[in-house]
Amino acid sequence: MVSKVKAGTAFDSPFKIRLNKVLTTKVFWLKVLIHLGALLPLVNLYYLALSDQLTADPVEAVIHFTGIGALNLLLITLLVSPLSKFSRQAFLMKTRRLLGLYAFAYALLHLLNFLFFEVQFDLALFVGEIVKRPYMTVGMAAFVILLLLALTSFDKVKRRMGKSWQKLHNYTYLAVVLAGIHFYWSVKSEIIEPGIYLVLMLALLFLRRDKFRRWFKGKR
Repeated sequence: MVSKVKAGTAFDSPFKIRLNKVLTTKVFWLKVLIHLGALLPLVNLYYLALSDQLTADPVEAVIHFTGIGALNLLLITLLVSPLSKFSRQAFLMKTRRLLGLYAFAYALLHLLNFLFFEVQFDLALFVGEIVKRPYMTVGMAAFVILLLLALTSFDKVKRRMGKSWQKLHNYTYLAVVLAGIHFYWSVKSEIIEPGIYLVLMLALLFLRRDKFRRWFKGKR
């Protein structure tokens, strides 16, 4: 009987105890939902595209979907901080990095889809389009910012960068603004949908007005 107790105690290793603790936390299950919410729509999108079940213009549908997905995830990332503050649920802040990485992933797919379907990876043509079309200029600027944010989102990089890390990641707000402008300028006739996104974007930035005031005062 004693040996069984010892065996059971030995089996409950620190790793297992930690794993059980992780599996029961709110953060773990919220991150599971984020993974599912971000990945399943992509699986469905490319399944419909490959099975020829999308719209009459599947290329435009795929490019539009991934672009909107990136913008949605950026806005949700901005929503986390005020939502955590007003609801007093601090654990929500632990989801921001994951949401930001998925926003970058969608933006990367948006860019790759455009490169593959629209310009067939002709980089000279692509650069020409960026220079010639303002909506692509701001879109590419937003993507470069998201790329830098994704590359520096890991803890080791954050520790090495020190205070400059936060300064860099404050450019998230600029990326959101540029992404919203990119969407607004890219549509040819429909302005209601991008207009709604711009209003949401401005509302989320307005919630941070005190933070922006501190920045401007600090720079004087």
